[in-house]
Amino acid sequence: MRRDPGTPRLLRRLNDRAALELLIGDGPLTRAELGERTGLSKVTAGQLLVRLEERGLVEVTGERAGGRGPHAALYAVVPSCAYVAGLEVLPDSLRVGVADITGRTVVEITLNPSDGRDPVEAVHAAVRRACEAAGISLSRLRSFVIGTRGVVDPVSGDVRWSYDLPDWHVGVLASLRETLGTSVTIENDVNLVALAEHKYGEAAGHDDFVVIWAGVGQGLGVMLGGRLHRGIAGGAGEIGWLPVPGEPLPSDVSQPQSGSYQRLVGHDALRGLAERRGLTGNTVADLVRSGDEGYLDEVALRLAVGAAAVTVVLDPGLIVLSGDVGRAGGARLAAKVQEAVARVCPSRPTVVTTGVAGNPVLRGALVAALDQAREQVFSDTV
Repeated sequence: MRRDPGTPRLLRRLNDRAALELLIGDGPLTRAELGERTGLSKVTAGQLLVRLEERGLVEVTGERAGGRGPHAALYAVVPSCAYVAGLEVLPDSLRVGVADITGRTVVEITLNPSDGRDPVEAVHAAVRRACEAAGISLSRLRSFVIGTRGVVDPVSGDVRWSYDLPDWHVGVLASLRETLGTSVTIENDVNLVALAEHKYGEAAGHDDFVVIWAGVGQGLGVMLGGRLHRGIAGGAGEIGWLPVPGEPLPSDVSQPQSGSYQRLVGHDALRGLAERRGLTGNTVADLVRSGDEGYLDEVALRLAVGAAAVTVVLDPGLIVLSGDVGRAGGARLAAKVQEAVARVCPSRPTVVTTGVAGNPVLRGALVAALDQAREQVFSDTV
């Protein structure tokens, strides 16, 4: 946020931002309710609302019945004052969601990008299609956040490395910003899952926790002090490479299945474990969902290797299991992992299953995009 030497102007901007955030979270509110919650007088709150109405940021949405006097007008943020886009990029699909400034998702579509187009063309076409479906112009979008499986450089914002998205390389971000505007961010997908979990899921109200993504690939999202921890080079959370006793160390990090922990808990490993126990299922998630106690015990012990390593280093207090394996195992798997970690760690974290509905990567991308858009729109009202 810019700092103005003129104190009244700065105070007005701060008051406006606080009021808009309150209206987003708790609205609609009357002038008196807004004044009470912000500590502003009725006169100042009234002036603030007039100013925000003139900027097209708030509107009257109804009335609240009071005592004997006239009904009080209810104010809310205008949903259409700004929009954001969140994207999840996978090798075989590109999912796009568009939300208004209040956080309501207005459209979500999935496209197949495997037609030879480069990443910039594919993203631009997908966002344009989403905007057409939502009935808004591309220019109304204030922020774009793209989730990928790659390692993202926290300084440059470029994808530094991705084993299954080779076309997402250094330079793609700059091209995207030239095409879509400067408010484009690329973020690791599991980091976005952590943001979604913090906003909507089991980690709501927790500022220190980790998300273990158990699925096709293994990932870790780390939230410390309410902030994502990405590491110096953006590699924090690449838990698939965690050395595991009894599993060979990787000889080539460009091979996605070569990480020791990946070999232990990846889809191939869990399917092989099921076959040895005579279990069958169409997918690994099916096997975990319907597996017997013995199979689930073994899956939990394997996941606990990573959970225990994270616990003795970070002591997060809360571990959220996500990904298709984490979702399929549900509370039964989470309880078994918690028990297994408690047997080998001095700290005893709570282990739970994700509480985020829908696509967690896409929801996290929209959370990040909304934070950016609100900083732009709500901080420039005076």
